[in-house]
Amino acid sequence: MTAADVPSCVTADSTSLCARVYEWFGLDWLADNAQAFVATPLRIVLIIVVAAVARVLINRSIRRLTERTASGQVPTILKPRRTKGATNHQQVVEQVAARRTQRAEAIGSVLRSFASIVVFFIAVVLVLGELGINLAPIVASAGVVGVALGFGAQNLIKDFIAGIGIILEDQYGVGDVVDLGEASGTVEAVGLRITRLRDVNGVVWYARNGEVLRVGNKSQGYAQVVIDMPVAHDTDLERCRTVMQEVGDAVYAEPEWAEVLLGEPESLGVEAITPQAIVMRLQVRTTNADQWRVGRELRMRLQERFATEDIRIPVMVTPAAVGPS
Repeated sequence: MTAADVPSCVTADSTSLCARVYEWFGLDWLADNAQAFVATPLRIVLIIVVAAVARVLINRSIRRLTERTASGQVPTILKPRRTKGATNHQQVVEQVAARRTQRAEAIGSVLRSFASIVVFFIAVVLVLGELGINLAPIVASAGVVGVALGFGAQNLIKDFIAGIGIILEDQYGVGDVVDLGEASGTVEAVGLRITRLRDVNGVVWYARNGEVLRVGNKSQGYAQVVIDMPVAHDTDLERCRTVMQEVGDAVYAEPEWAEVLLGEPESLGVEAITPQAIVMRLQVRTTNADQWRVGRELRMRLQERFATEDIRIPVMVTPAAVGPS
């Protein structure tokens, strides 16, 4: 083989990729196009492999983080205050653990999707650069489209960002009884864009997450049952307060109710004085799922005990409207 048959890149630099390819395969056309046929595909394959490995490592890190979050400690307020409440404590622990697990899974899913999109985008940009495609027009067009979408779909983006905040901050979850302002009820689904809840009448409400300005959660942690009983002005208030405390203590001593009460009932005495009655208050801390059942039981027993002790509850009389004669 004469020197004229050897590719010019080989004679120019014997250590170049062209020279190496010509040395390995002996094909001058392959050596002349070594950059396009060998180097570029290898770099593209390397980019894809690195992107895949990076995605796997990031997803594994996110999964470990969410698993660590899901196995956190139970809040101090929910720890048992007495031995006979151990069964209820176990139920509370299971509920809190399940809720934390659901939240961690939701957060992990969002983070993994976001990480995959970022890695995929970077890999595509690098591959296009290796193919020699001018990225400036593409980036400029993407910027214009992004601005247009930002103005046109700002409410949608606002809803998604608010949904992520709701999940991250654990403001409420499925099964919680919440008050969102105009709508209140039991949460049936929490998405990144909307929240679906059903009120006591069975009506299903759809609330956009971006429009939720405040949330009253009646099912998070524990509940405080407050019973206000109106009595007549001539009632022996100290005796009334003692009777209400006895009723609360009696409920607290029963095994059935001991499982759902997180503390001893407290008869606080006079809460308010109005022209119609004196309001006496009794409160007790309970599990969030049993707050309404405990409240109904206490009201029923207080009414029965008041009737036995001859403690009068004043009758509120509404003046009749006087029409034209």
